[in-house]
Amino acid sequence: MLYYKTKEEIELIRISSLLVGKALAEVAKVIRPGISTLAIDKIADEFINDNKAKPAFKGYNGFPNALCISVNEQVVHGIPGKYELKEGDIVSVDCGVLMNDYYGDSAYTFAVGEIDDAKKKLLQVTYDCLYKGIEMAVVGKRVGDIGEAVQSYAEGNGFSVVRELVGHGVGKELHEAPEVPNFGRKGVGPKLAEGIVIAIEPMINIGKKNVRQESDGWTITTVDKMASAHFEHTIAVAAGKADILSSFKWIEEVLKQKEGKSLV
Repeated sequence: MLYYKTKEEIELIRISSLLVGKALAEVAKVIRPGISTLAIDKIADEFINDNKAKPAFKGYNGFPNALCISVNEQVVHGIPGKYELKEGDIVSVDCGVLMNDYYGDSAYTFAVGEIDDAKKKLLQVTYDCLYKGIEMAVVGKRVGDIGEAVQSYAEGNGFSVVRELVGHGVGKELHEAPEVPNFGRKGVGPKLAEGIVIAIEPMINIGKKNVRQESDGWTITTVDKMASAHFEHTIAVAAGKADILSSFKWIEEVLKQKEGKSLV
């Protein structure tokens, strides 16, 4: 069942979503070869708590950490641990917070040092896929229009789209209706209307679309062990143009300071 948010509720979701962006900017500051994924998680966990919010993922269905950190062939839901980032890695960092009874959710895939051209293209195309999907998140369109926009752009650039994991509604629950696949057909699926808030999150692979769950019960990896990227925004459907509630602004300011330019 779709839950339509009031303007006041959308503003509360925006506050939570912007805090996610700021937490991911704290992550951006420390992304480098040699740092462990658990150390990254601790920084975000403390930042979220210091801002009087709760990490949304921690304890969610038993997930042990504040962040999902997924490296290279890991698509999503990676559990932070002892692994130390290496030059040439790409790392998806997915973060959610609960604040004022409403959730925010966003993700960004970072380059660790210099990455190869295939990974650079993957990051750029996945980033662009996110915004192609967001362009379709307007009153009168359907969920299938979002999926078709993401899929056609990804596959048109020689990449594949993960089928088993999807975007979702966001509100008083972390995952609400509707599901928002990154593939589909125009004109199909639930109709988008004012007050619908969703997380759009393309998960795009260099190789084949097939994925599997690892023995930890959480981590999703590509079957062919080729790299995957993931970007996510929480948005409110609106007339004419979607309202992006989360933000990459602070993340990309950090990346520009570190590298002299944004990585995507």
